[in-house]
Amino acid sequence: MGALGSLAPADAYAYVGGCLATGLVEVSHDPSVLDGSGWWAVVGTFEGRWTLVRFARVRPSPPPRAHRPWHGLARDAWTSSLSHDDYRDGVASVRSLIAAGEVYQVNLCRVLSAVLAPQQPLDGLADLLRVSNPAPHAARVCVPEAGVDVVSASPERYLRRDGQRVCSSPIKGTGAAADDLTAKDVAENVMIVDLVRNDLGRVCATGSVTVDDALAVEQHPGLVHLVSTVRGRLRDGVGWSGLLDATFPPGSVSGAPKSSALRAIAALERRERGPYCGAVGWVDADRLEGELAVGIRTFWREDDMLHFGTGAGITWGSDPDREWRETELKASRLLGLAATDGSET
Repeated sequence: MGALGSLAPADAYAYVGGCLATGLVEVSHDPSVLDGSGWWAVVGTFEGRWTLVRFARVRPSPPPRAHRPWHGLARDAWTSSLSHDDYRDGVASVRSLIAAGEVYQVNLCRVLSAVLAPQQPLDGLADLLRVSNPAPHAARVCVPEAGVDVVSASPERYLRRDGQRVCSSPIKGTGAAADDLTAKDVAENVMIVDLVRNDLGRVCATGSVTVDDALAVEQHPGLVHLVSTVRGRLRDGVGWSGLLDATFPPGSVSGAPKSSALRAIAALERRERGPYCGAVGWVDADRLEGELAVGIRTFWREDDMLHFGTGAGITWGSDPDREWRETELKASRLLGLAATDGSET
């Protein structure tokens, strides 16, 4: 396919779920529109701000190609919202909260930021990720009218809906190889699966929530994850709005109990996460279908800044330096790709 097909560089479009969506119809910030009609691209921030973009034309398509190649950002161009020492202190604070019985687990994150040239579109970066870091929930959403400019290589399903059937596949446990996964990773996964079961249980029929493929080891570029899948059947009358109310933000990037973990996150992290750890995906309201990924391994643009988030789940058994290294591992491959000149892709 040619450079974005027949799209002009400033056209709004989304490429998610193997489909290219064009022809902007409307932008909404109210999740209740997903219980109406139309095909929507969805971007939600961790803080709960939704941008829902309805498109007129949606078709299966090869990935669109960029008008211009990506010009790489140097590795040292990035600054972190939390330094190594800040992160160590954050881990210690979470362990204190665990000792006090306030939380069991908190996902502690930092946001990396770099100055981006004003006329540098992210389409070339999307090309690089598509070729060199393929991901099951890769997405590109570019809607200048709504201030949305996101490239995601997410490996994690937040929600899949087919009619009244829903599922979520939280990731907890990360290593460079399967041998790196520890008992701490297993315990963390089990805790978050229980949280997701409870979240879905708020809107699913009694007895319908089950756990499948518990603690499966999934191989992704440069690392492995522990993944479990939770399934349920929505109660009559529950739609997208109710489902999001019950389950957002995703449990795997929050902590347990969720309400206490969110308070800890607000106190310990230096800036909002934005689309990182939020949701990116699509909803076909007419067909009662859709798939939303957790917004991890995700770049987004705000004005002249490019951002990327990374984090780790903190438990009583966490070693501060090991958790810092996990955040580095999760960021390393994609920041390396962002440093690449994409002229050859």
